Amino acid sequence: MNSDNQPLPFIQPQARIEVEEMNAYQAPLEGRRNLLRLDFNENTIGPSPLVIEALENIPASHISVYPEYKGLQEAFIKNVSDIGLAAPLEPEQIGLFNGVDAAIHSIFHAYGNKGDQLLTTKPTFGYYTPCAHMQGMQVIEIPYEGEHFQFPLEQVHQELIKQKPKLLFICNPNNPTGTKVSAEKILQLAALAPNTLLVIDELYEAFSGESVLPVIDFNVTPNVLLLRSLSKTAGLAGLRIGFAIGHKKIINLIKRVSGPYDINSFAVTAAFAALKDQDYIDNYVAQVLEARDWIKNQLEFSKTIHHIEAGNYFLLWPKREPEEIEACLREEGILVRNMSNKPLIGRSLRVSVGTKVNMQNFWSAFNKHESKID
Repeated sequence: MNSDNQPLPFIQPQARIEVEEMNAYQAPLEGRRNLLRLDFNENTIGPSPLVIEALENIPASHISVYPEYKGLQEAFIKNVSDIGLAAPLEPEQIGLFNGVDAAIHSIFHAYGNKGDQLLTTKPTFGYYTPCAHMQGMQVIEIPYEGEHFQFPLEQVHQELIKQKPKLLFICNPNNPTGTKVSAEKILQLAALAPNTLLVIDELYEAFSGESVLPVIDFNVTPNVLLLRSLSKTAGLAGLRIGFAIGHKKIINLIKRVSGPYDINSFAVTAAFAALKDQDYIDNYVAQVLEARDWIKNQLEFSKTIHHIEAGNYFLLWPKREPEEIEACLREEGILVRNMSNKPLIGRSLRVSVGTKVNMQNFWSAFNKHESKID
């Protein structure tokens, strides 16, 4: 109050102009439990019993002290080495992050200067653009091509040569279109632009059979960085654990701008257990692929307009307004994602693929409400 008992004007510190002007990435995170969650491409059956056992037996001392990460990089390397690698990996080539979102954030902090350019595709994962805008970067978005959303290889090629962007982000397979790009083409793009960091978001690679990891030598191609997670396959989305794989100098740089204890002890314990139970992950992936084939057959037989390729998700275009179908499905206890605000795929719903039973429940509910057309 001033001397006249009038409230003083509210004054606050000024944030950076880039933050004031950016649109934050937002996702509906509340009220989703105890529902069939087909909206965020999560694992629908939960983590391995080994993970549950490890969490139940975590000592109290692991809670009262800061987390330790020794051996987790080695455990990750041992897990991925089973697929066969073009060159052996060292622990210094594995970055640990509080989910891949934190890795993406750190990449932009480490490499994004004001006025630099991010080259990416559209539609794609919505978190890349706000991270770029936060750094004052310009965003170049290349649309996927045709009714099958093919990767715009030639245009990306041209923009790499013409613009020389600081960063190229490729979600592979792409969320939400499911488009996948061969490792060979990605390495060709990397060779074209040695001063551009190619970030390949491989969160859904297990459902596509396509990965750069088995064929890359990061000492030969140091400008490629891969992102992996235990959220989609191992069921650890609630614990937040992500990995960046690349040249050790790149990993060192992006780790400099992340917190020293970003990953909590529960996530570390769960990650060790999940990486030891690859059979459980493989079994879940096999169930998803079976369910994806099943729902694809239903969509084709019913002549429902859809697009389904790689990843544990697909797009469909309902006859009714997507908001109506989304609301009706929620009443049935089923969540799907409305894609009406995304370029090229307006009026579509993205549906995550879980088990065959999950898909049967979804398909039954969808058909019941889709048929109610005035």
